[in-house]
Amino acid sequence: MPSTILRRELIRKFKALGYEGPFSGGRHQFMIKGPKKIRIPNPHGSGDIHINLVKEILRQADISSDEWDKA
Repeated sequence: MPSTILRRELIRKFKALGYEGPFSGGRHQFMIKGPKKIRIPNPHGSGDIHINLVKEILRQADISSDEWDKA
């Protein structure tokens, strides 16, 4: 895995995993899949999201690294 991922790539992968959105929220946009709701970070400037944050989002969404890689 690279050390960062572009926000648009993060959204593309979540859509491939069946999530809808992103929708506007309070401070962050979010995506939903059934009862699951994940926040989408909004990196200012570069548009890159650090992989550690991506891993935390995947953990909260209960998505395995294999599922993520295949998306």
